[in-house]
Amino acid sequence: MKYYIIAGEASGDLHASNLMKEIVKKDEAAEFRFWGGDLMAAVGGSPVKHYKDLAFMGFLEVVKNIGTILRNIRFCKQDVLSYQADVLILVDYPGFNLRIAKWAKKQGIRVFYYISPQIWAWHSSRVHGIKASVDKMFVILPFEKAFYKKYDYEVDFVGHPLLDVTEHYAANPDFRTRNGLSEKPIIALLPGSRKQEISRMLSGMLEMINHFPAYQFVVAGAPSQPVSFYEPILAAAPSDRVKLVSQQSYDLLKHAVAALVTSGTATLETALFRVPQVVCYRGNSINYFLAKRLINVKYISLVNLIVDQALVKELIQEDFNTAQLKSALTYILKEENAQHLAEGYEGLVKQLGQSGASERTASQILNYLNADNNHKGKTV
Repeated sequence: MKYYIIAGEASGDLHASNLMKEIVKKDEAAEFRFWGGDLMAAVGGSPVKHYKDLAFMGFLEVVKNIGTILRNIRFCKQDVLSYQADVLILVDYPGFNLRIAKWAKKQGIRVFYYISPQIWAWHSSRVHGIKASVDKMFVILPFEKAFYKKYDYEVDFVGHPLLDVTEHYAANPDFRTRNGLSEKPIIALLPGSRKQEISRMLSGMLEMINHFPAYQFVVAGAPSQPVSFYEPILAAAPSDRVKLVSQQSYDLLKHAVAALVTSGTATLETALFRVPQVVCYRGNSINYFLAKRLINVKYISLVNLIVDQALVKELIQEDFNTAQLKSALTYILKEENAQHLAEGYEGLVKQLGQSGASERTASQILNYLNADNNHKGKTV
């Protein structure tokens, strides 16, 4: 069968690539055309656009780039029609993908969605559009099934795909040597993946260097950003106390004793590696003003949202400052507090379900497609 897949971010590239691997195991004749990244390209198929050219963050950034976004949407519609896929699989990336879903449904194209938009956090009324446009939704957070059920929409909870990645990840034993790191304990800095958030977050995180001389600080470089982007920001910090490692986030978390993490998927990854963390976020003041009035959840980190309690400290907007960051980092570096977090992380893992999300999703996709084709008298 022919699969058209759209993933617009680094995390989507990871999860879509693992899904593609599982589909190939079950459908040897599978053909892929996709928007995504290098991980998807490594599986095979025909790449259309790279996610590096698609990521726009926040209300103002979207407005400034609206012309590019609309051109991408028009091109995508033409390309989907030309490819004549058996199914369109959308992976997260809601601002773009929900538009495509609505259009594709009107064209009679089967639409499956993997990794639900976080409509439970804000603008919940979008659920009605999803019900009308998406044939099958595969969710990865345990509370999402109950959320959709309130709107009489049955979705499939497949478990979280990060469990597949983190539970079996073997760290590189040469990580320190390869990156010129000392034997001092490591505090990981994960400032995000987009230029806007890195620029806002990393300088504040680096201010901790002078307050914790017994530690070395290591920045996780995002795969979407070149080393040259980080250099001017890092130049303000002592070079012997901070290092940048690119595309080695999981190795870094395996070796870290604590982490400062910009809100996003990285907070959950950090928890799954059992690393004590402080969650940080500072946005454009206008974006934050608007978002605060739209978002209807108690927490910004996935960790706290899933366990439904303030397990990890969140420093948001004005609270993300030197004094509070120093206090929060001091707290999690204490052994008894780190142990408390570790116990909370175990409860989080239990709630996420069993590993095997990619395989389960692939199986269900094939089952639905085969059942639909059999109903229509087609053979696969």
